[in-house]
Amino acid sequence: MNFVRLFFVMALVVFLQPASFTEAASLYIDPAIKTLNRGDAITMSIRLDTDEEVGECVNAVDAVITYTSNIEPVDVSIGDSILSMWVERPVINRENKTITFAGGIPNGYCGRVIGDPRLTNVLTRIVFRSPGFSIGGSSETNAEVSFGPETTAYLNDGRGTKADLALYGSKIELSQKPGTVMVNDWKGEVADDKTPPEEFSLSLQKDEKAFNGKYYVAFETTDKQTGVDHYEVMEEPLTQFGTFQWGRADAPWLRVKQPPFHVLEDQSLNSIIRVKAIDKAGNEYIANLIPDDSMRTISRGQLVTSLIVIASIVLLVALVVVWRYRRRKTQATLIDGEEDDGYEDETDDNEELK
Repeated sequence: MNFVRLFFVMALVVFLQPASFTEAASLYIDPAIKTLNRGDAITMSIRLDTDEEVGECVNAVDAVITYTSNIEPVDVSIGDSILSMWVERPVINRENKTITFAGGIPNGYCGRVIGDPRLTNVLTRIVFRSPGFSIGGSSETNAEVSFGPETTAYLNDGRGTKADLALYGSKIELSQKPGTVMVNDWKGEVADDKTPPEEFSLSLQKDEKAFNGKYYVAFETTDKQTGVDHYEVMEEPLTQFGTFQWGRADAPWLRVKQPPFHVLEDQSLNSIIRVKAIDKAGNEYIANLIPDDSMRTISRGQLVTSLIVIASIVLLVALVVVWRYRRRKTQATLIDGEEDDGYEDETDDNEELK
């Protein structure tokens, strides 16, 4: 666990309000035992249990999940996670064969709500697939998914006390034969998901201690079915002064690198900010923000552009004036030449000779 991540986890633990605490909790992988045919996939839930009898509450979990090389993680979903504040969303590291995540629960998770028949203790769900018959497929018949020793849970006591955590992994028996039909429950869930992520709004912020004092937007939403897959952002140029338009009118959608924050490219705030949340099924919701007029400024680039445009207009007007002046002068010269071209004097001389 790196120092930066640990720092943010501890900050999250202290920030969340305490309720009560004891010294026991457990993380387990569901199902604990499973058999998979060649090419099939299974969705495994990472769950948290607390001791409800003594009022145990956990408000943060920092997990490292390991898996053997004969199974493959396909996807991760946090759609029905009880974690609502994320230090690190689930990340699959195929090279190290790990899946890591860290998040918190305001007021802590104290067990199933009385009267609720559902097992609402999911932290995240991971889809694993058994290798098919492609070249390089493993002949090992047993796979394991387990928790790394770095995995930690913190009690909701306001002091960041580590829970005495019990960890339970899962064993998967890999059949060497294919099933009669391909099994992939997750694929079915994604196909059935027709609901977009929940509505959300954008918050424009600026802090001298964050992102070098630059403007950024903060945002967050959930998707209760397959979960939010990623966010995309667009900074669409606004029309300024009723004449000039700064930047590109066909601004592209770009993937957000550090959700739930995005540092604005246009620090002059002359853009409409749009953030799009896309779930695993491709459903989307777009939130928009138009900065207040009083906050907008003219950036250096915009100032240079406006000066160039103004200078071009002035030069064009000057050229037109000069061209018209020369044209009038030429016309006047031609008229004077016609009035005094010598023909009239020659006629008078001929009359005198007669």
